[in-house]
Amino acid sequence: MASCSSDSDVIAGADGPDAAHTDASAAPDVAELHDGGGVIDAGPSRPDAATSDAGPRPVVCASASCATSLVTTLGLHDREGYCALLHDGTVACWGQNQDGQLGRGEAGYGVANSAIATRVEGLSNVVALDHTCAIDEDGATWCWGKGPFLRSTSSFTNEHTPVKLPIPPATRVAVHNSPLGFFLDTGVACAAVDDGLLCWGRNGFGQIAPFDRPPGNELLAPQPVAIPQGAKIRSIHLGMASFLLREDGTLLSWGMNPTIGRVSSLFPDPYPRAVALTGVSSVDVLEGAACAVAEGIAYCWRAPAEPMFIIDGDPVPEESFIEHALPERIPTPEPVVQISTTSRTNARGCATGVSGDVYCWGKNTNGVLGDGTTKDAPLPVKVVGLPGPAVEVRTLDTSTCALLTTGKVHCWGGDRFGQLGGGHKNPTLVPREVVLP
Repeated sequence: MASCSSDSDVIAGADGPDAAHTDASAAPDVAELHDGGGVIDAGPSRPDAATSDAGPRPVVCASASCATSLVTTLGLHDREGYCALLHDGTVACWGQNQDGQLGRGEAGYGVANSAIATRVEGLSNVVALDHTCAIDEDGATWCWGKGPFLRSTSSFTNEHTPVKLPIPPATRVAVHNSPLGFFLDTGVACAAVDDGLLCWGRNGFGQIAPFDRPPGNELLAPQPVAIPQGAKIRSIHLGMASFLLREDGTLLSWGMNPTIGRVSSLFPDPYPRAVALTGVSSVDVLEGAACAVAEGIAYCWRAPAEPMFIIDGDPVPEESFIEHALPERIPTPEPVVQISTTSRTNARGCATGVSGDVYCWGKNTNGVLGDGTTKDAPLPVKVVGLPGPAVEVRTLDTSTCALLTTGKVHCWGGDRFGQLGGGHKNPTLVPREVVLP
């Protein structure tokens, strides 16, 4: 809601004061996961309902250059970029542009990268945005960059400007395209339409159809996904597993197991079923890692990789395949309203508190945690230097950005591709304003 009024490229001398980590001694311990049953230990007492049920703060535009929502483009450390939905219904993007994900009619590694946020060509009256796909006020879905954009029956395409997808009018859209070796053919897209949920792309993890139907490596056309009856779809989130959040706070998942965040004997599991969380208000997934906010509490889970989570303040050692397959509580200093994760191999997350403060945890390469240091943080630390409360935070492997209630966007971390949007490539340990059009 709005109203108008190098992989480690942080260098000595980059912006950022000396800043100590937030004292984590008062933070509650991470809930331990019970074996076998998928039961989540609630840990210390839950946040007060009056605060945990609060949603993100609204954007009230402080100037003509005003964003109302913020997303990432592809989410890879070598293809980092961001897009913002502006208050006038246009979309501006900045950062890496190898696959045309900036939507400017040009592409190429290192050639068309941009540290300047510029409007995507041909888009107007946009009301919803996910990565490089947008929905306009008529329900038309437009996509750009690389993905299953229905321009070919056999492969993904690179679109340097937005193309209109041949699907019915939609209210929500989500897209995922994994370029990681073995998982090359796992790209999928979904849209919420009047008749339910449509999905298309590769079916490598059963995110479009059970495996007794078309083969997993075929590029499938849009088709209905059988989801249990329930409340209206609030949002869709795609990685190696698919997540559907309903207006009543229930969360469904299907696809790669682990990543689906629930107990299942199927690998992968192509059948949408409920995750054992209630009152879910925010979800994020990137590749095999996922996080959610439920009743003001942050939870994360993932497929096996390098340590992302913590038990009693210590990094988790090398784990079994399913050790972090179910939601684990992240001990944030206050109830949170929104959450963001990186890939399971980069081990990091961020969340927005009810106060508008932003907290991050995990690996701190490039100063991506925003606390003014490059020291890893096993417990959430507060981002320092934001000039006002945040609405949401988005995090990638080497950079982080936050949308403030003023409609301004501030970013910090590495800036190899101009993904901090400051008009020049200059890393920073503390938030710096993006120059929006």
